[in-house]
This record gives sequence, C-alpha cells and structure tokens, in this order.
Amino acid sequence: MPADWIDPDDAPELDDQFFERADEFAGSQLVRRGRPTIASPKRTLTVRYDAEVIEAFKATGKGWQTRMNDALKDWLKTHSPA
Repeated sequence: MPADWIDPDDAPELDDQFFERADEFAGSQLVRRGRPTIASPKRTLTVRYDAEVIEAFKATGKGWQTRMNDALKDWLKTHSPA
C-alpha cells in the first residue's frame, strides 16, 4: 500500500453546507452562481471628494455610495458635465 494512502472512512461527511457551495453543472456546462451580469455594470475608479461631502453622505448610513451615485445622476439630468 502506498505511504500516502488515506483511509476513505476518515473522509469528512458531505453535509448540506458542502453541497450549497459545490459547483453545479447542467450537462457539461457550469452553472454560474452569484449576481447575473448586467448590460451596464458599475466601474471601479479612484476619485477625490472634499471630506465634508463624504461625511455628509456617510452620515446617511448604509448605502451612502449608492445615494451619492444617484445624486450625481440626478445632477446630470439638468446640467452638462462640460
């Protein structure tokens, strides 16, 4: 018997949590998990704002970056970025 033999009786039990994380296949095609892709995904960038602007949005609680994005989109409805 090889020295690296592992007794199959010592293998961990495959519980529900294991199967929830396992890859799923439909035939030979891997089924993707997580968020679906969208036509216009948000992009990551580095930008600098005044501290008072950031603190004002952060003070509104969780989701402040989304609210900041919405405020900028609203501004674009009535202003030209140029």
